Amino acid sequence: MKKGSYVCATDAAMDVVGGKWKVTILWALYHHAPRFGELRRLIPGISEKVLVQQLRELEAVGLVHREVYDELPLRVEYSLTPSGVALNEALEPLGAWAKEHLPAAGVEIAHV
Repeated sequence: MKKGSYVCATDAAMDVVGGKWKVTILWALYHHAPRFGELRRLIPGISEKVLVQQLRELEAVGLVHREVYDELPLRVEYSLTPSGVALNEALEPLGAWAKEHLPAAGVEIAHV
């Protein structure tokens, strides 16, 4: 995410979720708090390195919470903060738009 001013609020919001994986990570965290390995399985194609990087960026802007449990073996769970939940809810109309308009352009959307 860039520092400084934005032309509009939408530009700033898109910068927060920009990139190939952030919206998918937010979607995967929407209904439960998985451990890292489970989260990685929920997102086919993402590398461990990229998932770690994207989670750190989402945590830095206050969308994701990382909970480390003091037990052996180490257990870490990820969940959405209230801001992350609100962002997911704000993205739902965008997903509805895609389901309605993109199939006409030949885009397949999984119905999950």
